[in-house]
Amino acid sequence: MEHANGIGSKFAIKYNLTDCVYYETFIDIKQAIAREKQLKNWKRDWKLNLIREKNPTLKTLIFT
Repeated sequence: MEHANGIGSKFAIKYNLTDCVYYETFIDIKQAIAREKQLKNWKRDWKLNLIREKNPTLKTLIFT
């Protein structure tokens, strides 16, 4: 919801990112940070394939 409302990370605000098409949840912040670092090293095609596994149409996810 933060991205859709134009708030949240500086990166999302800078590039006007308002749609969420994929997310992962973690209980431990250290695991979340490690996963983010891992994904940042992936090739774009690998990331798109990961997203399309869960969201084949790249539909914007709605959070309530």
